[in-house]
Amino acid sequence: MKKEQIQELIEAGLPGASVRVIGDDGQHFEAEVVYSGFAGKLPLAQHRMVYATLGERMGREIHALQLRTRAS
Repeated sequence: MKKEQIQELIEAGLPGASVRVIGDDGQHFEAEVVYSGFAGKLPLAQHRMVYATLGERMGREIHALQLRTRAS
């Protein structure tokens, strides 16, 4: 999977989010996600929201994803 695909999936699942994904080995990625919908949510809940946008790809096409999330 390519970092651009991950970015597109997150942006589609969290409309209006600002997403930046890095990682070039096709399996290990880092993402920074800024989203107004994170307001008032703990980091774990924020991460779960991001993982939900990726569905079953986590653990399959995406081996590891390090997240930094915050509300906008």
